[in-house]
Amino acid sequence: QGQLVESGGGLVQAGGSLRLSCAASGRTFAIDDVNWYRRAPGKERERVATINWSGTSTYYAASVKGRFTISRDNAKKEAYLQMNSLKPEDTAIYYCNFRSDWGQGTQVTVSS
Repeated sequence: QGQLVESGGGLVQAGGSLRLSCAASGRTFAIDDVNWYRRAPGKERERVATINWSGTSTYYAASVKGRFTISRDNAKKEAYLQMNSLKPEDTAIYYCNFRSDWGQGTQVTVSS
């Protein structure tokens, strides 16, 4: 079992940007996908983005495509989610996921 720690959340105005980071430990990192999920109040958890082990393939939910960018640095055992043109509906707790490991989440709040 490994550990994931997210950081980078905060309060931002609509149209602004944030960069989330996910630091992994306790596992070999460069062997599997990394996912970012989010859960907004009163809503189901939503997979936002996925990146494969080598960083050569990505997936984005339709709601964030063109605004969010997922990346990873296997040497540092870190993954990132660059979020641009943020909207109030992006307000949620964002979680990093790698295999069966989950981070504690980081709150993103976008004000209108």
